[in-house]
Amino acid sequence: MRVNVIGKVLGFLAGVLLLHSFGWALIGLAIGHLFDSGFLRLFERGGDPYGFVEPLFALLGAVAKTDGRVSEAEIATAEKLMARLNLDVLWRRRAIDAFNRGKAPGYDAGLAIGDLRTWCALRRNYVMPLIDMVAETALAEGPPSAEKMKLLRRLAWSLHVSELQLLALLAMKGFVWNAAGAGAYSHAGSNGWRPPPGPAAGPDPYTVLGVPRNADERTIKRAYRKLISEYHPDRMSGAPEELRRRAEARASEINAAWERIQSERNFR
Repeated sequence: MRVNVIGKVLGFLAGVLLLHSFGWALIGLAIGHLFDSGFLRLFERGGDPYGFVEPLFALLGAVAKTDGRVSEAEIATAEKLMARLNLDVLWRRRAIDAFNRGKAPGYDAGLAIGDLRTWCALRRNYVMPLIDMVAETALAEGPPSAEKMKLLRRLAWSLHVSELQLLALLAMKGFVWNAAGAGAYSHAGSNGWRPPPGPAAGPDPYTVLGVPRNADERTIKRAYRKLISEYHPDRMSGAPEELRRRAEARASEINAAWERIQSERNFR
């Protein structure tokens, strides 16, 4: 894990040596902390709509490697994502190189997670589609392993996404936590992996919204509004087409879950 202190040290010394003031030294320390944490670099990266590509694919490589080997299904998932992102030759090369770095022994996934956090700081509406992409690789072989879930949770925590939101995302992909069984993820309605159910079945609407079945109307409405605000396509102006597509698909599933609950419980 990288620990940056250069900005803090220089800021503190500038306050003490140049301004001869302990108060200014503290201000310099605070400014140095912002520099070290990458906050000031946000504005430098603000015009790069594809700044997520390299850290994303490095993280995908790390996720794929958690069980010791990268499978053909995981490689195929990464290749499909490159195609859907419409990467040109240069960006495709960068994505492949990043994926290879991520799957290399000893790679620190925290580096990629930190870069994604920095890139997303001014783009909160991009957070869930990016987690969606990582989840797709984690689920490429079926129910996610404990190590893959650990990385997913680490990413979600770093991007300020709650456990309920992460579980809701997995539920929309047809996976549920089997607490009564082996204490692991499985496909909904199954003790193991099988192809996702058809559109008519769909995930449980309460799980999609991240609320218990006995939640009151106010709680359900609040959960729905929070989720739909995260995914609303209108907030994806200027985003690459694949991110907008994922946001639209998730918004549609969230709306469908809300409408089912409305119908079942006669909400207005």
